[in-house]
Amino acid sequence: MKVQREPLLRGPWVVWAIVGLILGSYAAQSALMGLDMVAVRYGVSAVALEQGRWSTTISALFIHGSWGHAGMNAVGALAFGAPVARIFGLGVKGAVGFLLFYLVCGVLANLGYAALHLHDALPLVGASGAVSGLFGAASRLLEHRPGLSPFRSRTVIASLAAWIVINVGLGLMHYAPGIGDAQIGWEAHIAGYLAGLLLIGPFLRLFAEPPATLTPSGLATEE
Repeated sequence: MKVQREPLLRGPWVVWAIVGLILGSYAAQSALMGLDMVAVRYGVSAVALEQGRWSTTISALFIHGSWGHAGMNAVGALAFGAPVARIFGLGVKGAVGFLLFYLVCGVLANLGYAALHLHDALPLVGASGAVSGLFGAASRLLEHRPGLSPFRSRTVIASLAAWIVINVGLGLMHYAPGIGDAQIGWEAHIAGYLAGLLLIGPFLRLFAEPPATLTPSGLATEE
C-alpha cells in the first residue's frame, strides 16, 4: 500500500470537517460566551474528572483561547490529518475510523494531562492533544513504506524525540504562538502524540478500507 500525495488544500473531506469544527466551534464560543466561562464549564481538569464530568475530555477539544490558537490547531489538523485520513480510506468506514481515532487521541491526551496535574482545577482547552495524535500517526507514514514504519525506525524515533524536546522547551519557556499568556498543556501534546503513534496500527486493522489491505507484512505488522 502506498500513501498518495496530494496538495494540502485538497485534503480529504473528513479532515476539512475537523478543521470546520475547530474554527466553527471557536466562532460560536467567541460569539456566545467568554473564554473564562466556557473553559470552566467545558474544559478538562483533574478536579472536573473527580466531580464526574468525564464529558469534558471531549468537549475541551472544541474550546480554544483565541483565533490564533484555533487557527494553529486547524492548520495542524489539515497538515497531519490528510495523510492519516488517506491511509484509512475515503469511504464511510475509513472516515468513521479516522474521526474515532482523532477523538480517542484527544481524550487520552487530556487524561494524560489530568493524571500529571492531580487535584488541579485549572482547565485545559484546545484540540492540540488530538492534533498531536495525528502527528504521531503521520510519523509512521513518513518513510513511504508498504505499511507503517516500525517503532524502532530512525524516522519514528527521531520524530518522537524532536516532539518531546520541542514541547518540553515550550513548557519551560511558557510560550507558544497563538495562545497569549495562557499555560501550555505540553504534557497533553506528548500524551496525544504517543497515543497516535501506538494506536494507528490497531485502528487501521479495524477501519482501513480497500485497497489498504491488511497483510502479515503490511498494516497488520506491529513492531
